[in-house]
Amino acid sequence: MRTAVPEFPEARLRELADRYAAAVAAKRRRVWLGSAVLIAAAIAAGWMGDVNFGNFVENFWRFPAYFASIAPKFSFSTAWVDLTEWLWGLPRWTRLLGDTLLIAYMGTLTGAICGFVLCFLASANLVKSRTTVFVTRRVLEFCRTVPEIVFALIFVLAFGLGPLPGVLAVAIHTTGALGKQFAEVVENIDSKPIEGVAASGGSWLQIVRFGAVPQVLSNFVSYALLRFEINVRGAAVMGFVGAGGIGQDLIEAVRKFYYTDVSAILLLIVVTVMLIDFITERVRHRLLGLEGSAT
Repeated sequence: MRTAVPEFPEARLRELADRYAAAVAAKRRRVWLGSAVLIAAAIAAGWMGDVNFGNFVENFWRFPAYFASIAPKFSFSTAWVDLTEWLWGLPRWTRLLGDTLLIAYMGTLTGAICGFVLCFLASANLVKSRTTVFVTRRVLEFCRTVPEIVFALIFVLAFGLGPLPGVLAVAIHTTGALGKQFAEVVENIDSKPIEGVAASGGSWLQIVRFGAVPQVLSNFVSYALLRFEINVRGAAVMGFVGAGGIGQDLIEAVRKFYYTDVSAILLLIVVTVMLIDFITERVRHRLLGLEGSAT
């Protein structure tokens, strides 16, 4: 079926074209203005932070040169001997890597439980007291603002060397990070189940238990798994300050210029993180229902 295309008068077409051109010009001005502000902010940040771009260009070659220096030497005729020499500390490094995983696991589990409890007190749609919400949010901000390695250093001074400072540092930082994410999830849930439990005379705990938790539990587990992957990398670094794990041997190898040991330890950490990332990603997708929708 053919339809007639209306024809506008010439004056009307010119008016519409002028409006379109004005709108495009205004959008371009906003883009140029935003780009200029972004570039000015980057230059100001570099100047105030004393970033020397010339020094970066002059010494950039050291970065790939270091990776070339830590690469192990292999030849086909002595491949097995070279491999065993490269991974000579595999039993000890595997045990230390296991310690790192346990530090990340215990820290993530403890932080997730604390974040789970505090997130409901930080949700404005569940707590009427603005003071409670404000104080809880500031506590969560403090926990996630201080870097993990700073917490680890403080706890090493308090409790001595070993995994305990690492677990405490990961747990506190995870509490702040997950508590914030959990609270944002809770504040975006459907309010009808909450209103239903409240209308039936339910207490605040019953509102949380039967109105909020069933809507957010899968997201909570998904965020906790993602946090565990992040904490594995964080726990490896905290060994630099004596908080246990594979980081202790890594920093010792770096300081003593044991180049091949550095590459072997880095390889173990990278492979472990990749495996954890693959497994947790599959689990998170299943929890969020993405696997079912993809098929």
